[in-house]
Amino acid sequence: MIGNILKDKPTKLFIFFACFFVANALIAECIGGKIFSLEELFGLAPARLTLFGQTDLSFNLTCGVLLWPLEFVMTDIVNEYYGPKAVRRISYIAVALITYAFVMFFLAIRVPGADFWLSSNQQRGVPDSQAAFVSIFGQGMWIIVGSLTAFLVGQLVDVLVFHRIKRVTGHRFVWLRATGSTVISQLFDSFLVLFIAFKLGSGWSWKEVLAICVVNYIYKFTMAVVLTPVIYLVEHRIERYVGPETALKMKEAAMQKG
Repeated sequence: MIGNILKDKPTKLFIFFACFFVANALIAECIGGKIFSLEELFGLAPARLTLFGQTDLSFNLTCGVLLWPLEFVMTDIVNEYYGPKAVRRISYIAVALITYAFVMFFLAIRVPGADFWLSSNQQRGVPDSQAAFVSIFGQGMWIIVGSLTAFLVGQLVDVLVFHRIKRVTGHRFVWLRATGSTVISQLFDSFLVLFIAFKLGSGWSWKEVLAICVVNYIYKFTMAVVLTPVIYLVEHRIERYVGPETALKMKEAAMQKG
């Protein structure tokens, strides 16, 4: 059984994509607690935008966005070669495993730390290791629910839009279905995570939610466009790996799967 799997290139490729997709999503969620300045990263002055009456808005983003663009690429590639059912399946697996990880984080936080460990990092400027551990892994429940809900809804919307465009364009215009599905799905993602985590969870005003949503969406929209050539590069590598004839069969089979 395992021998047949290891000999089948499309199957091995799917296993690789599924593992990378889940691992990438989990890492993005784990590092999402850190906020960084996109302008400072590139040595630029803060944007200081004014939106919906909210002033001095800059591109202060969660570190998770450094990895999410790779999820966009993986989603479109899996959709292209394996179909919507495959994308939905690995999305459900990712949500289940991320949920499991957060449950384990919660249990690890609740376990009492040993006395020597609590003060073990004082020489490195960390007076309380337990407090540091909690600050890194102890994301709020509303943020967790918002993030997972936005991720799953975004994936399902991406699958639907991608497949609808592909049914019209066939194997042509990869850029259109890849970019089009991402820019639409990430609008849902950007809004939902802020609405659940901060409107419901922290009582933000609608103006605050919409203003931050627009700032986040500008980044995601830009990355969707910038990464379009990567889709073509990955498709080229896949065709070299499995062969043009097999790649075409995979695409045709994916179009029949709803």
